[in-house]
Amino acid sequence: MSNPPPPPPPPPSTHHHQHQPLNIITPATTSAITMTSAPNREYRKGNWTIQETLTLITAKRLDDERRAKPSTSSPSKPGELRWKWIENYCWDHGCFRSQNQCNDKWDNLLRDYKKVRQYQSSHSQSQSSHPFLSYWSMERHQRKLHNLPTNMSPEVFEALNDVLQRKLNTQQQPHLHQPSFSQSSEQLPLKTDQNAPEIDAPVTVSEESDSSETESSENLDSKTKRKKVRKIGSSIMRSASVLAQTLRSCEENKEKRHQQVMELEHRRLQIEETRNEVNRKGITDLVAAMTNLSGAIQSLIANHYDQT
Repeated sequence: MSNPPPPPPPPPSTHHHQHQPLNIITPATTSAITMTSAPNREYRKGNWTIQETLTLITAKRLDDERRAKPSTSSPSKPGELRWKWIENYCWDHGCFRSQNQCNDKWDNLLRDYKKVRQYQSSHSQSQSSHPFLSYWSMERHQRKLHNLPTNMSPEVFEALNDVLQRKLNTQQQPHLHQPSFSQSSEQLPLKTDQNAPEIDAPVTVSEESDSSETESSENLDSKTKRKKVRKIGSSIMRSASVLAQTLRSCEENKEKRHQQVMELEHRRLQIEETRNEVNRKGITDLVAAMTNLSGAIQSLIANHYDQT
């Protein structure tokens, strides 16, 4: 594996087995992240550690801040370049993952975060007589039983909530003069135990906007797939039409050959019958000739005896 470029100060620890808080990085630090990548990077595979996950969340937060502040020196670019920037940041901070791995991991984090948040909100506000069991108090098998992610840590949840809350606040700033939307149906409860992280406000809009790029890319992929399916379908229809025409031609040729064989058989029978008729007529003539010859011989014999 090639040695990564030296990280910008202050570099976070690259140990994957220690839970460390997120580093506070200024916009000046983010300008040091280059958009170039090493040609021979060997990306790490397997499960993500908590430190890698926190590094990805930090990169996503800094990328959101970077893109929210338009700059002529480094204009924001959508799509693959965005995740390339995040990959380079993660690589410089000891998280050796590719941009596709970062994108997939972020989508999975959003999905798990939404499940936990909805569970905490809906069950804490319900009027059920059964005591509420917080997600953070559950065992692994209990989380599976409630169809919840089994490995969401409080550190990751708090970091995700902070990133999404920051983005929601940034999106609402241009519309402060307008009436804000109702948050009563999405207000989250206070902490129900000591381990549960605080949740400031709902971030549904932020989640949808964060996943909009993935959805748009999926829409492009689906359109491309539909075009390919249409092309394949039209090719199949043309092939089926050609195949049907070929089968019809084969059937017609087969019928023609059958008719020709029948005609040849009929002619052969006619020739055979004619030949038999000729043979019968020849035998009859031969018998008649022999009869006449025999009569003539007898007449000659009779005349000879008469003379003597």
